[in-house]
Amino acid sequence: MSINIKTKNLEITPSLKNYLDKKIASISQLVKKWEEKGAVKIDFEVARITKHHHKGDVFYAEANLFIEGTNIRAESLGDNIRKAIDLVKDKLKMEIKKYREKLA
Repeated sequence: MSINIKTKNLEITPSLKNYLDKKIASISQLVKKWEEKGAVKIDFEVARITKHHHKGDVFYAEANLFIEGTNIRAESLGDNIRKAIDLVKDKLKMEIKKYREKLA
């Protein structure tokens, strides 16, 4: 699986990169059968929406998973970057399961 991580107004620390890798690995388990057939690509974006204050949701995470010409997308906001990543992972897993059911 090809993985592309993009950031905006946020620096990826080694611990955050490790955290992202673990979350993407759990997604990878769901798309194994497509990985064997051909290319599966995931674009992951994490960002700090604002630099000035910490009120409300200030972190953003988005994932675009490309499987056999289909784009499966999820996004979320959170007051903590790890929470936003977890929410995106959960939403993406739900969307993958819906896609699998649609194909069955």
